[in-house]
Amino acid sequence: MSHPHLDLSAPAPLPAGGLRVIPLGGLGEVGRNMTVFEYDGRLLIVDCGVLFPEDHHPGVDLILPDFDPIRDRLDAVEALVLTHGHEDHIGATPYLLRERGDIPLVGSRLTLALLGSKLREHRLKETAQYEVAEGQTITFGPFVLEFVAVNHSIPDALAVVIRTGAGVVLHTGDFKMDQLPLDGRITDLNEFARLGDEGVDLFLTDSTNAEVPGFTTSEKEIGPVLDRVFAKSEQRIIVACFASHMHRVQQVLDAAVAHGRKVAYVGRSMVRNMAIAQDLGYLTVPPGVMVEAKELADHPPHKQVLISTGSQGEPLAALSRMSQNNHHFVHLEPGDTVVLASSLIPGNENAVYRVINGLSRLGANVVHKGNSLVHVSGHASAGELLYCYNIVKPRNVMPVHGEVRHMRANADLARATGVQNVVLAEDGVVVDLVDGVAKIVGKVDVGYVFVDGTTIGDISEASMKDRRILGEEGFLSVIVVVDSVTGKVVSGPEIHARGFAEEEATFDDIKGPIIEALNASIADGATDSYQLQQVVRRVVGRWVNRAHRRRPMIIPVVIEA
Repeated sequence: MSHPHLDLSAPAPLPAGGLRVIPLGGLGEVGRNMTVFEYDGRLLIVDCGVLFPEDHHPGVDLILPDFDPIRDRLDAVEALVLTHGHEDHIGATPYLLRERGDIPLVGSRLTLALLGSKLREHRLKETAQYEVAEGQTITFGPFVLEFVAVNHSIPDALAVVIRTGAGVVLHTGDFKMDQLPLDGRITDLNEFARLGDEGVDLFLTDSTNAEVPGFTTSEKEIGPVLDRVFAKSEQRIIVACFASHMHRVQQVLDAAVAHGRKVAYVGRSMVRNMAIAQDLGYLTVPPGVMVEAKELADHPPHKQVLISTGSQGEPLAALSRMSQNNHHFVHLEPGDTVVLASSLIPGNENAVYRVINGLSRLGANVVHKGNSLVHVSGHASAGELLYCYNIVKPRNVMPVHGEVRHMRANADLARATGVQNVVLAEDGVVVDLVDGVAKIVGKVDVGYVFVDGTTIGDISEASMKDRRILGEEGFLSVIVVVDSVTGKVVSGPEIHARGFAEEEATFDDIKGPIIEALNASIADGATDSYQLQQVVRRVVGRWVNRAHRRRPMIIPVVIEA
């Protein structure tokens, strides 16, 4: 078994006839999915998504995959294949296209439509786009690509088959095996089985739900639950879900029609995505049901439904603003019903519960996955994964898409079905498929690339650590003026603080020790201002830790006058 934390060096050159797989994101986290395949000196990229920041990423808007390992080889990229239209698979594409603007984009009709609106938002010229569907084959350089229908929580998702001289790779993308999907488009297990009979050399499989036993519940089960929620609610209903979950929005629209309610979208991404889905025929909007959000108030509360973004507790999304009672036109009333029709993405739990508590405080009845079946996952559970391993019969398996615990559980499932070679990798770990055997051959340096406003990649882990310290422990600046001739302290120390009690007297106890320590250091021959600043830092650091049990950021300034 390959251990994901081995101390690996840079890989040797790829042997002739071998296929190299380099995950740049998505292995060890739920988000920023991006995998690079190399064959015969050419590159193919599958997915290019973002990761959304957690509480320990203060001030960060998005997290991108690290393009560094391929930055000087972007001219060798044949195409970027997008398995489906979720942000964690397409969201970083504009940032990649800023590096090379003419990379061909390959994806299904809906995926390319969602990406197109994103590229226009970033004011990027449209590059060559190849719309594909299940059953189609397309060739880019040495890569022959085939596409297989898979069922997921967004329409038009595809698995991709990558054929090279090194063998056949099957990448599931995100998938599940819902046998009663709302759009009637099931995962093509017949094609999976056919590929298995032909021989799959490397199977990259979605790990997200590998710890969950059995089969993922069908989307059809949610319709009756929503119907009951609508029947019981006597006031306004607000449903929060992902802005890409067309199936869930369809169910809400159907329930609204059945109960004589009007519907409005709230949230820019929700409005944009549902317009695209409706235009392309992925969403059926009954006539007369939709109104503009600001016009909804013209209807009585028991006739209103809002479909909103913010199901993950995002601080700037519509639902979070509602929970804090500062949305510009939606103000909750006691008795309103709020439905959180989504799963919890790992890391978002605190933010979501904060929103639920805020909504409850305002008197809303909150319906969520914890107390009602208002959401089902878009990912295959353990039973479905076992089924796939048995029909695909892969020679090598590489779990993808998930935290380490998910990928380990997925690896155990593969082994249980008799797969002899399971490769557990993480971001940056390089896997070569040579002579039908996949193995870890080294590691490339990859890290988080933070987007903060218009700044991309200039925020290091060190500065992120500084932000966490500032947010959690506070800030102290200490200004001292020293006479350059006598070496005596002539002014200060003047102490400014953030995150401490406001009274100036808070720091009276430390001013004397600072002066004594500086005088002692100067007497010992220390004249360099940097040395004196370190003296101040040590004295203040020890005192504040002892007196306040804090480790703030300390900025000492010693001025020679």
